[in-house]
Amino acid sequence: MQDEPQIGSPVSTEKPTFPPLRRELRSWTRDLAVALGLAIVIMIFLYQPVKVEGTSMNPLLSDQERIFINKFIYRFEPIERGDVVVFWYPLDRSKSFIKRVVGLPGETVEIRAGNVYVNGRELPDQFVPSGYLDGSNYPARRIPQGEYFVMGDHRDSSNDSRVFGSVPRSYIYGKAVFAYWPVDHFGSLTPSSTVSAASK
Repeated sequence: MQDEPQIGSPVSTEKPTFPPLRRELRSWTRDLAVALGLAIVIMIFLYQPVKVEGTSMNPLLSDQERIFINKFIYRFEPIERGDVVVFWYPLDRSKSFIKRVVGLPGETVEIRAGNVYVNGRELPDQFVPSGYLDGSNYPARRIPQGEYFVMGDHRDSSNDSRVFGSVPRSYIYGKAVFAYWPVDHFGSLTPSSTVSAASK
Protein backbone atom coordinates (compact mmCIF):
# COMPACT_ATOMS: atom_id res chain seq x y z
CA MET A 1 0.00 0.00 0.00
CA GLN A 2 1.45 3.37 -1.06
CA ASP A 3 1.82 6.17 1.43
CA GLU A 4 -0.75 8.91 1.05
CA PRO A 5 0.50 12.44 0.65
CA GLN A 6 0.68 14.29 3.93
CA ILE A 7 -1.58 17.25 4.60
CA GLY A 8 0.21 20.48 3.80
CA SER A 9 2.28 18.93 1.03
CA PRO A 10 0.01 19.10 -1.99
CA VAL A 11 1.08 17.18 -5.03
CA SER A 12 0.48 18.69 -8.48
CA THR A 13 -0.14 16.32 -11.29
CA GLU A 14 0.09 19.09 -13.97
CA LYS A 15 3.21 19.23 -16.08
CA PRO A 16 5.01 22.61 -16.18
CA THR A 17 4.10 24.59 -19.27
CA PHE A 18 6.61 26.51 -21.44
CA PRO A 19 5.86 28.77 -24.42
CA PRO A 20 6.21 26.76 -27.59
CA LEU A 21 9.53 27.30 -29.37
CA ARG A 22 7.65 28.21 -32.52
CA ARG A 23 5.89 31.08 -30.74
CA GLU A 24 9.21 32.36 -29.37
CA LEU A 25 10.84 32.22 -32.79
CA ARG A 26 7.88 34.04 -34.31
CA SER A 27 8.18 36.79 -31.70
CA TRP A 28 11.93 37.16 -32.24
CA THR A 29 11.50 37.25 -36.00
CA ARG A 30 8.83 39.93 -35.72
CA ASP A 31 10.97 42.09 -33.42
CA LEU A 32 13.98 41.70 -35.71
CA ALA A 33 11.92 42.64 -38.76
CA VAL A 34 10.61 45.77 -37.01
CA ALA A 35 14.13 46.77 -35.96
CA LEU A 36 15.48 46.25 -39.48
CA GLY A 37 12.56 48.17 -40.96
CA LEU A 38 13.21 51.13 -38.68
CA ALA A 39 16.91 51.03 -39.49
CA ILE A 40 16.16 51.04 -43.22
CA VAL A 41 13.73 53.96 -42.86
CA ILE A 42 16.31 55.95 -40.88
CA MET A 43 19.05 55.19 -43.42
CA ILE A 44 16.87 56.09 -46.40
CA PHE A 45 15.26 59.25 -45.08
CA LEU A 46 17.78 60.62 -42.58
CA TYR A 47 21.29 59.35 -43.31
CA GLN A 48 23.23 58.38 -46.39
CA PRO A 49 26.67 56.75 -46.67
CA VAL A 50 29.15 58.80 -48.68
CA LYS A 51 32.62 57.97 -49.96
CA VAL A 52 35.05 60.88 -49.99
CA GLU A 53 37.23 61.18 -53.08
CA GLY A 54 40.25 63.45 -53.09
CA THR A 55 42.31 65.26 -50.49
CA SER A 56 40.87 68.77 -50.28
CA MET A 57 39.22 68.10 -46.90
CA ASN A 58 42.42 66.89 -45.26
CA PRO A 59 43.15 66.57 -42.42
CA LEU A 60 39.49 66.17 -41.38
CA LEU A 61 38.66 63.70 -44.15
CA SER A 62 41.02 61.54 -46.17
CA ASP A 63 40.71 60.09 -49.67
CA GLN A 64 38.35 57.06 -49.79
CA GLU A 65 37.07 57.71 -46.27
CA ARG A 66 33.48 56.64 -45.56
CA ILE A 67 31.12 58.93 -43.71
CA PHE A 68 27.42 59.40 -43.04
CA ILE A 69 25.61 62.57 -44.01
CA ASN A 70 22.34 63.76 -42.50
CA LYS A 71 19.94 64.55 -45.35
CA PHE A 72 17.15 65.84 -43.13
CA ILE A 73 18.82 68.22 -40.69
CA TYR A 74 18.56 71.35 -42.82
CA ARG A 75 14.79 71.04 -42.85
CA PHE A 76 14.88 72.07 -39.19
CA GLU A 77 17.98 74.21 -38.77
CA PRO A 78 19.91 76.66 -40.94
CA ILE A 79 23.20 76.01 -42.64
CA GLU A 80 25.92 77.56 -40.49
CA ARG A 81 29.47 78.69 -41.04
CA GLY A 82 31.80 75.77 -40.34
CA ASP A 83 29.35 73.07 -41.46
CA VAL A 84 30.81 70.41 -43.74
CA VAL A 85 28.22 69.96 -46.48
CA VAL A 86 27.69 67.70 -49.48
CA PHE A 87 26.23 69.32 -52.59
CA TRP A 88 25.76 68.88 -56.30
CA TYR A 89 28.74 70.33 -58.15
CA PRO A 90 27.42 73.54 -59.76
CA LEU A 91 29.24 72.90 -63.04
CA ASP A 92 28.12 69.28 -63.34
CA ARG A 93 25.16 68.13 -61.26
CA SER A 94 26.02 64.48 -61.88
CA LYS A 95 28.85 64.91 -59.35
CA SER A 96 28.82 65.60 -55.62
CA PHE A 97 31.39 67.63 -53.72
CA ILE A 98 32.07 67.96 -50.00
CA LYS A 99 33.37 71.26 -48.57
CA ARG A 100 33.15 73.50 -45.53
CA VAL A 101 30.82 76.52 -45.44
CA VAL A 102 32.86 79.71 -45.12
CA GLY A 103 30.49 82.46 -46.23
CA LEU A 104 26.74 82.86 -45.71
CA PRO A 105 24.12 84.52 -47.96
CA GLY A 106 24.53 88.29 -48.21
CA GLU A 107 28.07 88.32 -46.79
CA THR A 108 31.14 89.62 -48.61
CA VAL A 109 34.08 87.22 -48.86
CA GLU A 110 37.63 88.22 -49.72
CA ILE A 111 40.91 86.29 -49.53
CA ARG A 112 44.24 88.03 -49.06
CA ALA A 113 47.42 85.94 -49.14
CA GLY A 114 45.43 82.89 -48.04
CA ASN A 115 43.62 84.64 -45.20
CA VAL A 116 39.82 84.71 -45.46
CA TYR A 117 37.94 87.93 -44.68
CA VAL A 118 34.17 88.04 -44.20
CA ASN A 119 32.56 91.49 -44.26
CA GLY A 120 36.02 92.99 -43.86
CA ARG A 121 36.99 90.96 -40.78
CA GLU A 122 39.53 88.18 -40.85
CA LEU A 123 37.96 84.78 -40.33
CA PRO A 124 39.86 82.61 -37.83
CA ASP A 125 40.74 79.37 -39.63
CA GLN A 126 40.09 77.19 -36.60
CA PHE A 127 39.49 74.14 -38.80
CA VAL A 128 42.53 74.59 -41.04
CA PRO A 129 46.02 73.78 -39.70
CA SER A 130 48.70 76.23 -40.82
CA GLY A 131 50.32 73.62 -43.05
CA TYR A 132 47.17 73.40 -45.14
CA LEU A 133 46.80 77.10 -45.93
CA ASP A 134 47.93 78.67 -49.18
CA GLY A 135 48.81 82.17 -50.30
CA SER A 136 45.97 82.70 -52.76
CA ASN A 137 44.02 85.91 -53.29
CA TYR A 138 40.36 86.32 -54.12
CA PRO A 139 38.68 89.67 -54.81
CA ALA A 140 35.91 90.82 -52.49
CA ARG A 141 32.57 89.46 -53.70
CA ARG A 142 29.14 89.53 -52.17
CA ILE A 143 27.43 86.16 -51.85
CA PRO A 144 23.95 86.21 -53.43
CA GLN A 145 20.96 85.52 -51.23
CA GLY A 146 20.23 81.81 -50.99
CA GLU A 147 23.83 80.83 -51.79
CA TYR A 148 26.91 79.77 -49.79
CA PHE A 149 30.65 80.20 -50.23
CA VAL A 150 32.43 76.89 -49.60
CA MET A 151 36.10 75.91 -49.36
CA GLY A 152 38.14 72.80 -48.73
CA ASP A 153 40.23 72.63 -45.56
CA HIS A 154 43.31 71.75 -47.63
CA ARG A 155 43.29 75.09 -49.37
CA ASP A 156 46.03 74.57 -51.94
CA SER A 157 44.44 71.40 -53.34
CA SER A 158 40.78 72.40 -53.31
CA ASN A 159 38.46 73.08 -56.20
CA ASP A 160 35.89 75.23 -54.41
CA SER A 161 33.91 78.49 -54.54
CA ARG A 162 37.07 80.35 -55.53
CA VAL A 163 36.79 78.45 -58.81
CA PHE A 164 33.10 77.66 -59.40
CA GLY A 165 31.45 80.38 -57.33
CA SER A 166 28.95 80.18 -54.51
CA VAL A 167 26.64 77.19 -54.16
CA PRO A 168 22.83 77.59 -54.29
CA ARG A 169 20.97 76.34 -51.22
CA SER A 170 18.97 73.95 -53.41
CA TYR A 171 22.19 72.16 -54.39
CA ILE A 172 23.15 71.36 -50.79
CA TYR A 173 21.58 68.07 -49.75
CA GLY A 174 23.40 66.91 -46.65
CA LYS A 175 25.63 67.66 -43.69
CA ALA A 176 28.59 65.44 -42.83
CA VAL A 177 27.97 64.12 -39.33
CA PHE A 178 29.88 60.89 -38.73
CA ALA A 179 32.92 59.01 -40.02
CA TYR A 180 32.85 55.23 -39.86
CA TRP A 181 35.75 54.02 -42.02
CA PRO A 182 38.66 53.64 -41.58
CA VAL A 183 38.13 52.74 -37.95
CA ASP A 184 40.85 55.08 -36.69
CA HIS A 185 38.72 57.99 -37.98
CA PHE A 186 35.55 56.65 -36.36
CA GLY A 187 33.63 59.48 -34.71
CA SER A 188 31.57 62.65 -35.04
CA LEU A 189 32.33 65.24 -37.74
CA THR A 190 30.18 68.04 -36.40
CA PRO A 191 32.18 71.12 -35.24
CA SER A 192 33.38 70.86 -33.84
CA SER A 193 22.73 54.06 -53.53
CA THR A 194 26.31 55.50 -52.16
CA VAL A 195 27.28 58.87 -53.49
CA SER A 196 30.88 59.76 -54.24
CA ALA A 197 31.49 63.21 -52.79
CA ALA A 198 34.55 64.53 -54.57
CA SER A 199 36.82 66.70 -52.45
CA LYS A 200 39.25 67.44 -55.21
